[in-house]
Amino acid sequence: MSYFNVRVYGLLINKDNQLLVSDEQSGGRSFIKFPGGGLELGEGLRDALKREFMEECNAEIEVDSHFYTTDFYEQSSFNDSQILSIYYLVKEIEPLLLNFKTVVFDFDEHTLQSFRWIDMKDLSTDDVTFKTDKTVVELLLKQYNLQG
Repeated sequence: MSYFNVRVYGLLINKDNQLLVSDEQSGGRSFIKFPGGGLELGEGLRDALKREFMEECNAEIEVDSHFYTTDFYEQSSFNDSQILSIYYLVKEIEPLLLNFKTVVFDFDEHTLQSFRWIDMKDLSTDDVTFKTDKTVVELLLKQYNLQG
């Protein structure tokens, strides 16, 4: 049985013009994505994104504006579902109190998730794993006039 898997992600760019990414390991795979996750039944997109940021980053965010919604077919890397991802530009309400890493997949002892900042001037599609995230990076680079 095939089904839709609706995901919502936040693009958080800090005052130093750095983009927040999440290094994760799940289902035997390591990947880099934006903070966010799956929509739960009965939940709105913005509420889901706020919940995901609380769960993942222990942080309240303000959801600014819609940035991108998947406009091509993407199958999940983990099951038979079709992924539909919605991205929003977000702002932190208070500075994030996370143990930011500088090395990819530098996990602490009890968690398979860590967070890093990437300078917008250094950002490339190689910095994220999934096809839709790579599309979002291309759009961000265009918007910030950072393509070569």
